[in-house]
Amino acid sequence: MKLISKAIFATSLMLATPAFAESWKSVDAESSVAFGSIKSDTVGEVHHFTKVSGTVSDAGNLNINIDLASVETNIDIRNERMGEHVFKAGTATATLSGEIDMEEVNNMKAGDTKVIEIQATLSFAGIDNDIDANMLVARLDENRVLVTTSDFIMLSTEDLGIDTGINKLMELASLPGITRVTPVSARMVFEK
Repeated sequence: MKLISKAIFATSLMLATPAFAESWKSVDAESSVAFGSIKSDTVGEVHHFTKVSGTVSDAGNLNINIDLASVETNIDIRNERMGEHVFKAGTATATLSGEIDMEEVNNMKAGDTKVIEIQATLSFAGIDNDIDANMLVARLDENRVLVTTSDFIMLSTEDLGIDTGINKLMELASLPGITRVTPVSARMVFEK
C-alpha cells in the first residue's frame, strides 16, 4: 500500500511540474535562428545556429534555447573563432522567454495566419535584454504551428556583451570592421 501511495504521490508531483504542463514542443529539424553580419563594409553574410529547441505551455509561456556553440558560418575556422572568442563555447547559451496569447493561437484554423506581438527577455551569455517583436503565426494543422519573425529583430553587439569578441575576430581576420548591429530572424515549428 505504501508503494502505491508513493507512486501516486510521485506521479502527482511530476504532473504538477512545468515540464509536464508544456503542450507544444519545437520540431528541432524544422526550426532555426539566423543572424547576419557585414564585414569590411561591403561583404554581407548569413549565419545560423544548428541546435535550437523550444516549448510553449498551455498558458502561453514561451521558452526557446539556443546552443551558441552550435554556430554555423560555413567556414570552419570562423565557427571555431566565434565559439571561442564571441560565444565562449561550452558555457554560453541563449534563452528567449516570454508569453504568447494562446487564445489567439487556439482560435486559429488550419491555413490561418496572424501577426502577434511578443514581449520577451533574451538571456544571452548571462546578459538579459528586453525584446519586442512581431511574429507571424501560421496554423499548419490542428497540432502544428509555424512561428517566424515578421520583421528582423535588430540586436546590438554591445547590448549582448560581445564587443570584445568581435574585436578579436577583426584582429584575427585582419578586417577593418564588422557590423555592431545584427539582424536576427527566427523560424520555429511547434507540435503538440
